[in-house]
Amino acid sequence: MAASHSVDVAPWRWVLAGVLASFAGRFGRVEPRRTAAAFVTGLLADIEVKTCWQLAEQAGHARPDAMQRLLYRAVWDADAVRDDVRTVIVDRFGDPDAVLVVDETGDLKKGIHSVGVQRQYTGTAGRIENAQVGVFLGYASGHGHTLIDRRVYLPVSWTDDRDRCQGAGVPDEVEFATKSELAAEMITAAADAGVPAGWATADEAYGNNSVFRAHLREHQLGYVLAVSRSHQVPLDGGKVKIRADRIAAELPASAWQRRSAGAGSKGPRLYDWAWLDDVTTDADPDDDGHHSLLIRRNTTTGELAFYRCWTPQPATLAQLIRVAGIRWTVEEAFQAAKGQVGLDQHQVRRWDSWHRFTTLALAALAVLAICAADAADEPPQSGLIKLTVNEVRRLINTCTIRPIHELAHRLRWSQWRRRHQARARQAHYKRRLNAELQP
Repeated sequence: MAASHSVDVAPWRWVLAGVLASFAGRFGRVEPRRTAAAFVTGLLADIEVKTCWQLAEQAGHARPDAMQRLLYRAVWDADAVRDDVRTVIVDRFGDPDAVLVVDETGDLKKGIHSVGVQRQYTGTAGRIENAQVGVFLGYASGHGHTLIDRRVYLPVSWTDDRDRCQGAGVPDEVEFATKSELAAEMITAAADAGVPAGWATADEAYGNNSVFRAHLREHQLGYVLAVSRSHQVPLDGGKVKIRADRIAAELPASAWQRRSAGAGSKGPRLYDWAWLDDVTTDADPDDDGHHSLLIRRNTTTGELAFYRCWTPQPATLAQLIRVAGIRWTVEEAFQAAKGQVGLDQHQVRRWDSWHRFTTLALAALAVLAICAADAADEPPQSGLIKLTVNEVRRLINTCTIRPIHELAHRLRWSQWRRRHQARARQAHYKRRLNAELQP
């Protein structure tokens, strides 16, 4: 086929096999081990919706039982599998100057039983909706980027209702934790595992949190954290605090420099930047580091963004701009995770099931990220852009994953779905009728 003349997909089979092999030993029995491999492969497949039904059909199973058992009842440790996948990612992308990127994403829900769901703000919708929110940790270096950890956020409405938590399988020892605390947990886990990184970045929901900033300093991680325009910035040895937007308004024209925040799809992402390196700590213990304020101005709209920065050693403006610009990688990872491997299509309700599905989705995403990075290392071809994660998945499906086209298999699944849906409809009607007949 035409694609094979310009792209060698053979090494991608080894990437997929390597990711699957990294955590195969976490399954004590061969059945869940094979099911997990089929699950990850199915997430990479070109199927419309990536639920247990569709993944089982793709894998050639007669029923979805094995896929559902993998998420609900099989014995395996999702955190241990996450650690194995993270090791594979670090082996390929690891760099002491890498950046840990924190962000959250929401999945819109209709019901009230999925773990962590409630009406809350989610950037996915841009407003308050009935949603489930996960906090994620990304890893970005000059070699590539992807997601390496995840936590489901439990609002107070959940942690204060232990019966509800028990119904969703939330462990008794899990208590309320803010999103910043969940992010700090993931960063600590990465540091304890020896993940090489020199920096961290996040949006203002995390940057405004002084405890989170202090946590990063404890790990000697330099940071470039977005803060709100109303953020109080300590100046003059901490004697005064001034709003970030007021500081920007009083800067002379000579304070601004036009620099690129990195390459975008349409060329360099140019902004105007101002850097104040006389910012002091805000009542934090002396950390022997260097505090500063970075301000970014859109060259077209004039919109401003503000960043609290800290480095254990003196840093240059170019270094801080690079880290600020890398935050977009987590947005790209979310798009790929949802659009390519079904991160938001899990349809599970319980604590363990959410972590298991999400972990396997991160494994599938790691396959795509590594394959795309390997392809990017190849000499560029005239008139073609580098292979994207989206295009890599299309080629993997064309050249590597073999869907089952047997008519009998497809017809059996059609009958199974219709039979299951008929039973579900009958049960729904029965519940509704009983409710109406009650006095």
